[in-house]
Order: sequence, then structure tokens, then C-alpha cells
Amino acid sequence: MNVSHASVHPVEDPPTTDGGNAPRVRMKDIQGMPGTPGGLTLRICQLIFAVAALCVMATTSDFPSVTAFCFLVAAAGLQSLWSLSLAIVDIYALLVMRSLQNNRIVSLFAVGDGITSTLTFAAACASAGITVLIDNDLQSCYQNHCVQFETATAMAFISWFTALPSFLLNFWSLASR
Repeated sequence: MNVSHASVHPVEDPPTTDGGNAPRVRMKDIQGMPGTPGGLTLRICQLIFAVAALCVMATTSDFPSVTAFCFLVAAAGLQSLWSLSLAIVDIYALLVMRSLQNNRIVSLFAVGDGITSTLTFAAACASAGITVLIDNDLQSCYQNHCVQFETATAMAFISWFTALPSFLLNFWSLASR
């Protein structure tokens, strides 16, 4: 019986000219990373919510009496300055069509985003704890500015929520090099 059999013909790898090391392929810029329109959008959102938290908390007359609220004002101020400066850098990078994927720049952004997002989250958690204490446990919301405290705390949480993707994308970009 004459039956044809399928055969597999191996294909050799093409020889490399650089001694066996294939060139590294750069990952394209993902939206949300520095120097992209998504990154600029995240920075502007961080700035808006941090400034809102700062303004709402600073307009109450009795926030200096509670350390957690002072911490929230300081953290929101730092987050505002950091987000504003990086939004300006993102705008510049977009205008001149420059990539911000330099190792040192990404590491600076990752460290700065990590510090500011951690401080913002810690301040928001501390303020939320004091707000719950005043509202639920002490039942003295009628004497305090609970609505402003809750609004400022919510704005700080939203600012942290928009800062977290920036940190994670920068850290991932730095770790994948």
C-alpha cells in the first residue's frame, strides 16, 4: 500500500549579525504613562481633586484643631504641586512630540507618584476616621462642619484614585526594563 505521509520540514532560525543578541523591542506608549494624552488627563484630574480637597478643608474655620485635617491639607497641597508640575511636563512633551520614557525620568515619576499617592491616601483615611468619629460616635455634627469635612475627604480619595494609575503605570514601565 502506497500512502503518502505528511512530513515536517524544519526551518532554521535566520542568523543574527550581533552575536546572538536580538534587539530589544520597545513597548509603545500606553495611555496614562507620562507624555501621553491619557497621562495628562490623569494629572489634570489629580490636580482638580487635590485642589478641591485643599480648598474645601481650608475654608472651614476649625480644621487646624484636628491633626488629621491638617495632614489632609498638607498632603493635598503636595499632591497639587506635584500634579501641576508633571502636567506642565506632559504638556511640553506633547507639544514637542517627545517621549518621556527615559529611565531616570520614569524612576523619578514613579518615586514621586508613590510618595504623593501614599501621603494622600493616608491623609484621606485619617480624615475619614475623624469624620466618622465626629458624625457617628460623638453625634456632634451640628456643631462642626461635617459636610465640608466629608467633601474634602471624598475629594482626597478621588485624587488618590486618579494618582494610583499614574504610579502603577510608571512603576510597571520601570520594572519591565
